[in-house]
Amino acid sequence: MKLDKKGIGLIAGILVGVLIWFAPLNNLAEISMQGQQCLALTLMTVVFWACGVAQPAYISAIYLALLVLFKVAEPSVVFRSWTTMNMWMVIGAYLIAAGVKSSGLGERIAYWFAIKFIHNWKSLIIWIYIISLVLSILIPHPFPRCFMLLAVMMVVCDAAKMSEADKVKIGFTVFAAAAPTGMFLITGDSTLGPLVASYCEGGDLSYFGWMITMCVPMLVATLGTLFLNLLLFKPEREIEINKAEVQAKADELGTLSVTEKRVIVWIAIAVCLWLTGSMTGLSIGFVTLLIGALMALPYIGEVLKPGDWNTVPMNTLVFLTAAMGIGTVGGETGMNQFIASVLLPASVPSNIFVLTLLITVITVVIHMFMGSVMAVLGICIPAFLTFTAGSGISPTAIAMMVFSAINIHYVLPFHNLAILVGVGKDAGGYSATETMKMGIPLTVVVFLTTLVEAVWFHVLGLM
Repeated sequence: MKLDKKGIGLIAGILVGVLIWFAPLNNLAEISMQGQQCLALTLMTVVFWACGVAQPAYISAIYLALLVLFKVAEPSVVFRSWTTMNMWMVIGAYLIAAGVKSSGLGERIAYWFAIKFIHNWKSLIIWIYIISLVLSILIPHPFPRCFMLLAVMMVVCDAAKMSEADKVKIGFTVFAAAAPTGMFLITGDSTLGPLVASYCEGGDLSYFGWMITMCVPMLVATLGTLFLNLLLFKPEREIEINKAEVQAKADELGTLSVTEKRVIVWIAIAVCLWLTGSMTGLSIGFVTLLIGALMALPYIGEVLKPGDWNTVPMNTLVFLTAAMGIGTVGGETGMNQFIASVLLPASVPSNIFVLTLLITVITVVIHMFMGSVMAVLGICIPAFLTFTAGSGISPTAIAMMVFSAINIHYVLPFHNLAILVGVGKDAGGYSATETMKMGIPLTVVVFLTTLVEAVWFHVLGLM
């Protein structure tokens, strides 16, 4: 029987795990037995994820079970993420996203932007980024946000009588815009945001605190990505949009419904509570969960139905539990300290730009091979936090810098889940060709963004 990529990945992952499990790692640096076992299981899992051996949640379930069965760590440590606000924020965010989508509010906003502001190819590309940012406030997950925006943009493409090749470029733009625009707010990506926030100073970060920390770097990242988008993906011919056709689609939605009005009210309440979290002391995660649940109550809600619970994907929650568990268990067992001592220099560079380049280079290289954003976050952030401990650099700066270097960076579709879900004719229509065309030069934007972060974080007193 001929081995395919999955079979090769399965064998490779097991071999990596076994070799690390029994290797004399203490010759490199001091590591406990549990730390070595954690490293073996973690690297095996990462290989499985990267090679697509099985759906990521199944691999994650195997990883979590093995950690407990081999007594690498206590279940309370392995599943600690469920005792914090992070997992519950993800659940609440999916419920809110379901309400915005099912009510038609998100689609209405996108059509309004298209009719008012899109006139030619350049304005179309620019407004995809702007709409993506606006929708990130309302829909706290890039997948439903991208597919909703994609549906609207395909209507615009048809109204402009675009060629199939140009439609592919627009499809890619929708998903390419998701990464930088979704990082302005902690709720821009309900899966990654809580994970990164868990590593920040105090184990949490307010809505306003995240926004202040990331606004300048993500403006640079968004403008850099947009510039490359306009430079590399030019239309076969200039477009002329039939606004009447787009208006007809918008008219099909009718007047603003009662359900949409209720969604607007609840979103407004959520945003106010997110913004004032540092003053009220209310956890952003549990506020998000509460707002999502309140949208299902009679009289004041009636937005969400019982079936909307199906929009909260169990597979994503299991995957997220494993990704968070890498950092938590790695810290408890000494794995993170071992990785930091082996991969990183003996002392922290005193120059913040040298430190920034070190973080960016190592993170990007590891991400190139591992692929999974969550896996690399779970390994790199704890390692760099251990490395910089006692240096006076805030954990928030390290976490955000690593997050930026990973989430903006991609060369192939599997390097970024938002890019990956858009691949194929049934989604965004693009392939690895378009991804590499953007991804390779985008690496320059990654380094530019982290260097700007060094300056900005210094201004904020984080570095």
